[in-house]
Amino acid sequence: MNRPMCRFTCLLLAGTMLVPTAAAAENLIPEADASGTVIVVTGTADGYRPVDANAIKTPTPLVDVPQTITVLTREQLDDQGVTQLGDALRYVPGVVLGQGEGHRDQITLRGQNTTADFYLDGLRDDTQYYRSLYNIERVEVLKGANALLFGRGGGGGVINRVSKTPDLDRVKGEVNANADSFGAFALAADYNQPLTEKVAGRLNATYEEFDNHRQNFEGRFIGVNPTMAFEPGDATRIELAYNYDDDRRTTDRGVPSKSGKPLTGFDDTFFGTQALNVATVKAHIAQARLDHDLADGLSFNMLGQYTHTDKLYGNVFAAGAVSAADTVALSGYESGTLRDSWVGQANLVWTGNTGGIGHTLLAGVEAASQDTHATRRNTNGATIALAERIIMPTFTYGALVTNSRTDVRTLSAYVQDQVELAPFLQLVAGVRVDEFRIEGRNAINGVAARRTDTKWSPRFGLVVKPRKEISFYTSFTRSFLPQSGDQFGALDATQATLAPEQFENLEAGVKWDINPALALTAAAYRLDRDNSRFNNPVTGLPELSGKTRTKGVELSLAGRILPDWQMSLGYTLQDGEVRSATTAAPAGRKLSQLPRHQFAAWTRYDLSRRIGLGLGVTHQSDSFATISNGVILPAFTRVDAAVFYDLSDRFSIQLNVENLTDTDYFPAAHTDNNISTGEPINARISIKAKF
Repeated sequence: MNRPMCRFTCLLLAGTMLVPTAAAAENLIPEADASGTVIVVTGTADGYRPVDANAIKTPTPLVDVPQTITVLTREQLDDQGVTQLGDALRYVPGVVLGQGEGHRDQITLRGQNTTADFYLDGLRDDTQYYRSLYNIERVEVLKGANALLFGRGGGGGVINRVSKTPDLDRVKGEVNANADSFGAFALAADYNQPLTEKVAGRLNATYEEFDNHRQNFEGRFIGVNPTMAFEPGDATRIELAYNYDDDRRTTDRGVPSKSGKPLTGFDDTFFGTQALNVATVKAHIAQARLDHDLADGLSFNMLGQYTHTDKLYGNVFAAGAVSAADTVALSGYESGTLRDSWVGQANLVWTGNTGGIGHTLLAGVEAASQDTHATRRNTNGATIALAERIIMPTFTYGALVTNSRTDVRTLSAYVQDQVELAPFLQLVAGVRVDEFRIEGRNAINGVAARRTDTKWSPRFGLVVKPRKEISFYTSFTRSFLPQSGDQFGALDATQATLAPEQFENLEAGVKWDINPALALTAAAYRLDRDNSRFNNPVTGLPELSGKTRTKGVELSLAGRILPDWQMSLGYTLQDGEVRSATTAAPAGRKLSQLPRHQFAAWTRYDLSRRIGLGLGVTHQSDSFATISNGVILPAFTRVDAAVFYDLSDRFSIQLNVENLTDTDYFPAAHTDNNISTGEPINARISIKAKF
């Protein structure tokens, strides 16, 4: 019996000696809002059917939003047994996971690669690190360019995490423990305590240790998140939160290519050194939020966030393909980032009527600053003989090649009106103006540069509703990204002369709330990017490459099909290519990591009040690792499964099996020669106690 199968069998046998898992979801209760629109009111468990999206900023049912939105609820995240954002996004079609150089979240949305389009409770969270889900209530994926709501970036869409918040009504808590067949484990606790009738506190905390199939891989994560909520009156709520993340893990950039494909037979082999391939992050995030109802239909909120992150990581990795003589060139570097960010936002939302025409009016302002100190040192190069376990030469770091400081200041204002011209016809129109200032200074060569851009970003949408539960929509949105990269870690004299990239998204679709607990969405889109940038396939550094176009069709179904059967299902058909001839990327080149077909399904069926089964399938057709189109990532299909058992109303156990068929696959890449290998079959047992 091979090692992964042995691990799985042992854990499975251990699981059979435990009393089985899985809490039955609470019943969903259909109600109607003031306009008669049917919505879903949920208790602590939402099921797989979301009601709305926090990032929209207005109280708008998803059926009335002219944009494709996928929401992963807490119940679905728990059923899949995921603790990291990247693992959760695997089940969102249209989202392609990037490798992130083995030390950060990185995704491709509608053909647009990003490390920065991440948000926490609607506020920008763009530092490069891995995001845990221990304190998260749900994950929202909003697709398509939309600077009106989010400002710069977000060309293909954004990812917004919604935090758990205090409940003033009751004491409640939850403790989780899980361990998998690689030896990784996690402990998490969630405790909510009303302190008075008007004050409550909540504490989420976790400790995780990492392990997987890769040689020398290890790590640990500590997360602590205390929050407080105050309700001094019926019309006012104040929330204060602090989040501390302490992450340390092996930096792993996978395997190189050979003959235009990922190197096979070396899925465990580590092309780095234990001493240098280390990433550490300490992140402090403090948030404050005020919500106040000024009058009937008129509300106001203010949000503020301060973030301090201290990150250092080292990388030794394959710098080229495997040669005919079975040798591999290696290179490496160390990079440090120290960042302080402030962002403040205020929104006024009015819902009412003028002359028989309904309005949901949003007006807001946002101000932000971001100060970054970035450093980099390179290692010497080396060439090694390919082997299952590589004998690594000595690597040392040289002098600093980057020592830069950048200051970013933004000031924004936006207004949007959702106009109900008739019960069957809605118009969405708005615009945002951003003043974006960046100044960079390089201590190595003494060069200083600065640039200021003022950009207008419109949004238009038309929603036709033949029935309250059905909408047909079309929309146009625009976004921009200044030319110093999505992290703004440096600005040189050349970048300071270049106009920002521009993204324009055209979308048309239909949304149908089949019943209060089940929703269907279908959409077609076209996304044009102008003055675009790609990472060079060899250096990994950004280069200008002109115009690109991505187009596709997306289908999704989420919710409760039968009282005991829930489903989250999606399919994406998409294609993207370069449309202008440049040296970096000639016209006709296909966009990287953009599989033509992508399918994801997760389903849960409760056999009884105490026993449930889960099954997941993800599929991606082949795609190119980079814009060079020189290395192909093969198509793959992965199958996951789960068994749930409730010992009582308070105690449950579940067994999740990932990659049930032990498929050999390559899910992501950073360059043509930094390609991640998929984990073999792996089982995880989780125990949960509620009180």
